[in-house]
Amino acid sequence: MSLGGSRARGTHRPDSDWDIGVYYRGSFDARLLSDLGFDGHVVQPGGWGRIINGGAWISVDEQPVDVLLRDLEVIDGWHAEAEQGRFEIDNVEGHLAGLPTYTPLGEISVNRVLAGQLPEVDYPAALRSAAEARWRWNAAFSLLFAEQYAEREDHVLAWGMMARATVQAAHAIKAGRGEWVLNEKRLVDGAGLDAAHELLGAGTRDLPTAVKDLRTLLDPPRLDELSAHDA
Repeated sequence: MSLGGSRARGTHRPDSDWDIGVYYRGSFDARLLSDLGFDGHVVQPGGWGRIINGGAWISVDEQPVDVLLRDLEVIDGWHAEAEQGRFEIDNVEGHLAGLPTYTPLGEISVNRVLAGQLPEVDYPAALRSAAEARWRWNAAFSLLFAEQYAEREDHVLAWGMMARATVQAAHAIKAGRGEWVLNEKRLVDGAGLDAAHELLGAGTRDLPTAVKDLRTLLDPPRLDELSAHDA
């Protein structure tokens, strides 16, 4: 069991929730969380997808608590893949660019263990180069679509793809630094792309010019400069 999120990093606010990671091997019956008697919503393993998995949103003494289930056998497999520079990206609700399968490794590296033991995790060198290249390719692809949508004056999709490209570029920058990304909160600022706020925040700007300015900021590679293997 571990404490995660802003509480573990010491960056929390008084109203921040508590993130409790429950790590298990084999199986876990989430009804054990229901049996604790707290108000909230409980989800069995797999109910929130492969990466977020399952757990509960509950209230303890009027404090919001997220209980996050993590299958160590699955994480061990993703760890072995990450050591070889391999990973997948899952579409996860609430995330523009999705979450990579190395996300739970980053959680382990920053979480505070409350009970039991967790494996030691370092950012693999192979993952740094592979993840940076793949996220940069993704950003370039999204920006290409942003330009096409802008030409057609499809404002919603153009701005959406611009935002997605920015988040993907931020992932690439953090990967190149060997810094874990746990979610997309403050990711853009953490990657040094805070200038994108002004570019994307002014929705009345001329779209082609805005996309051009964003391309200058993100400096993505040309798609033909990266092979399918790199992506």
